[in-house]
Amino acid sequence: MLPVVVIAGRPNVGKSTLFNRLAGRRIALVADTPGVTRDRKEAEALLRGRRVTLIDTAGLEEAAPETLAGRMRAVSASAVALADLVLFVVDARAGVTPADAHFAQWLRRQGKPVLLVANKAEGRVAGTALLDAYALGLGDPVGVSAEHGEGISDLMAEIADRLPPEPESDDAAEADPDDPGRPLKLAIVGRPNAGKSTLINRLIGEDRMLTGPEPGLTRDAIAVILADRDGRPIELVDTAGLRRRARIEAALEKMSTSATIEALKMAEVVVLVIDAVDGIHDQDLQIARLIEREGRACVVVLNKWDAVADRNATRKAIMERLEDSLAQMKGIPVVTLSAMTGAGTDRLLPVVRQAHEVWNRRVPTGELNRWFEYALSGHQPPLVQGRRLKLRYITQAKARPPTFVVFGTRAEQVPEDYQRYLVNGLRETFKLPGTPIRLQLRGTKNPFAEDP
Repeated sequence: MLPVVVIAGRPNVGKSTLFNRLAGRRIALVADTPGVTRDRKEAEALLRGRRVTLIDTAGLEEAAPETLAGRMRAVSASAVALADLVLFVVDARAGVTPADAHFAQWLRRQGKPVLLVANKAEGRVAGTALLDAYALGLGDPVGVSAEHGEGISDLMAEIADRLPPEPESDDAAEADPDDPGRPLKLAIVGRPNAGKSTLINRLIGEDRMLTGPEPGLTRDAIAVILADRDGRPIELVDTAGLRRRARIEAALEKMSTSATIEALKMAEVVVLVIDAVDGIHDQDLQIARLIEREGRACVVVLNKWDAVADRNATRKAIMERLEDSLAQMKGIPVVTLSAMTGAGTDRLLPVVRQAHEVWNRRVPTGELNRWFEYALSGHQPPLVQGRRLKLRYITQAKARPPTFVVFGTRAEQVPEDYQRYLVNGLRETFKLPGTPIRLQLRGTKNPFAEDP
């Protein structure tokens, strides 16, 4: 297990900028606004030859436990509890504040090794800022400018020196041939306040994600690893809620939306969470169409099922809407559950695995062409410009999602309704429910035809 380095401090001292700098890539959202980070975000980093798990946390604020700031502090405190080393970040330009002093004292009580980092210490500010930081009683501060990269090399060296000794078994663990393999990438998406973060907390068995009645709590795409009941790893990614584009105005929400769409593109399976009490909205269908356009396997979750009054009527209405509006994902799997109570959540991951297997399915060429001959005899290709199209054979070019190529004379002129006929036949015959199916058409050139 890698040593854990947690970055903590009050809001707007540059923790996320420092996190991105140490990780070597832009992972966390950064904006000139206090409180951008709400959930803890993790990434692997290589610091002076040592691999570590970096954790970015929400800004520490003194607040009542039931408030948003209080819940954010609880999430940060749980991250500190896991730390092998805490980087306590202060703002060198602002100097040491009463809040810095308060949380420095709180950190000392946690019994964790602490390295004091004075950020924004560029230029003439550096000397005075470092002297002020000694007042916190956390030892020698390291002056850096995360934004400009100044002092980062010294900070990495200091972190590596303070980490616990590297266990000798690490190399053996990395070379273990019984490694179950890379995790399945699963993104959880939906409209704001559909219960995405609550669902992830329920699946992993801890209050890892910030939750509450306020819509739009999640701002960044947050990844966490868990094992399914067969011990196989899954990388869950919680995402910010997606609203209609016309309603997205603030720059921070635009960044959150971009992070969600990027997480969706990187996923293999996407769980679309719908508030069953609120019913299915046009925006839910827009998100589903985005999933289909990106070629990802999809599972629909009807959350808050325990609060639905007439379950039969609700399920029927939602299923009819899905069938009518998402014909290109016919047979999409639907799971009803309550993330709040846990009822039905045990059914979700097996359905996700099944959707992943369908998404990866390959059909043998012989079976494919026997079906193709049957499909052509049952419904002949149409006439185009007075001449019948001659479709000769079909092959599967790739999986993820299943992609088929039809070859024939003027195949590229096949009308859309006949393409749908072929896709529906492929879906039903080879049991490809719910997954996007790509059909490509390749015309063959007549060697005896004269070039125009």
